[in-house]
Order: sequence, then structure tokens, then C-alpha cells
Amino acid sequence: MRVVNLGPDPSLAYRPDSHEKDKSEFRNFESGALFDRVFNTYKLMHTYQTLDFVKQKHLEWANCNHFSMSMMENIDCLDELVDESDPDVDFPNSFHAFQTAEGIRKEHPDKGERSSGTKVTDVALVCFCEWAVVGDTFPVGCKFQNSIVFRNSTFEGNPDGKNPALNTEFGIYEPKCGLDNILMSWGHDEYLYRVMKFNKCTIPEEGLYMIRFHSFYPWHSNGNYMHLCNEKDLQMLPWVKEFNKFDLYTKSTELPDVGSLRPYYQSLIDKYCPGILRW
Repeated sequence: MRVVNLGPDPSLAYRPDSHEKDKSEFRNFESGALFDRVFNTYKLMHTYQTLDFVKQKHLEWANCNHFSMSMMENIDCLDELVDESDPDVDFPNSFHAFQTAEGIRKEHPDKGERSSGTKVTDVALVCFCEWAVVGDTFPVGCKFQNSIVFRNSTFEGNPDGKNPALNTEFGIYEPKCGLDNILMSWGHDEYLYRVMKFNKCTIPEEGLYMIRFHSFYPWHSNGNYMHLCNEKDLQMLPWVKEFNKFDLYTKSTELPDVGSLRPYYQSLIDKYCPGILRW
């Protein structure tokens, strides 16, 4: 398999580590309460994100028969949510959606379609309980890799880790089967990807990969799960990695002037995700 060398991922300095380090080594974890909030969110996620749980969520949500709403209306709903898995900032995710897109537009002004895809990455946050919404993602149905955040202290209650059929490198999958054929832990990344596909949105494939895999840190930051990847996945990996630095680093307390930005991003939404979508 051809491995793409993308260099070190600078986001590692901004995230909870997957190893058992002292709390003081985590950026912005000076507050014990803040560490506990992030850790407990991952504890719930890693306990209940099982193969059966993910399959059930696909049955419940992938048919997009719950409600209808435009993309911008859904983005506005993000004003009601703050990401409990994020140790860095404490403001609604609607601002983060604009921050991310603006970061990409400034560095890549000729790639508006990429910005349209990344602008909507967090809109599915409004649909699920917190631990099945936010945080880093990982495949289910095969061995949990050591690079998953808090791997050594949060998975002991997950029954899949004790199932011999699911606790091998490939588990239920075939070598190089491609990430299209992998079941990922359920969250806003996976759900929004399913919404885009169901509604036949015209976001390019690179944008769809950014949406689905931007939280898949064990893959795009640590090089794990390459044994499941095909050539298409490896070609898309640089796009996911490029997006990730904007998604993470633009979460600052300098909030954008959303009112002045809305017309531009509404024009992109009208082009790639127009009208009323089914969710």
C-alpha cells in the first residue's frame, strides 16, 4: 500500500493526548473541572459507541425522515450548543462554523466549494445526546487502536473490546476495503455526511471526506487504520488534514461578524446544498 507522508500534525499540541499524562500537560486543562468535563464525555462515548449502537443509529437517522430544514436554519440552531468535548473554547458552535470557513477562504480563496463543505461540518450537533455528537471518531467493528484519545482509561466498559470477533486488526472488514465500507462511531461527522448524500448535495468528494473524517484523528494524525484504506482514501487524506488545521485553530474567542458573512455563505449553500433538506 502506498503511504502518503503528510508530516507531523500540529493539532496534536491542541488536543487531549491519547496517552496517560498528567492533567497539567494538557493545554488549557489547568482547571480540574474542565479536564473532568472532557474526560467524562469521552468516557461515555467510548463505553457506548459499539457496533450495534452504530448500526441502530444508521437505521434511525440515515433515511433522513425526521424533519425538514434549510442548511442555514440548521446552522442557526448551533447557537444552543457548546461542545463539551472541547477544552479550548466555550461559545456556541454557530460562530465556529463561520470561523472555520473564513480561515479556509483566506488561505484558499479559489476553492469556494471546499469552504461550503467545511462551513456545514457542525450542523448535525443539534440532533443527538452529547457523547454521540462531538469528539474524535474511530471505526467500530475492529480493534480499537491505541491512538484513540484516552484509549487506556475509557474503553473498559465497551463490550466490543471483549468480543474476539471484533477485537482484531480487521475485525468484520477486509484488507484495503476502503473507508466507504467502514462503520464509524456515530456523531455529527457521520450524520451530516449521510444527510449530504441523501439530499444529493453537490459538494465535491474532497469536501465530503472533510465532513465525514475531520474528527478521525487516529487516521489523519496518527496513521492508524491504513490497513483498511484504499487508494481513494489515501488521495483524500491530504484534504482532510488541510481542513483540520482550520477546524481546530479557528476556534478562538475572536468572534466573526456573522451578519456580514451570511450573504456570501448563503450563496455557497444555495449552490451546493440548496433549498429545504431532509434530516
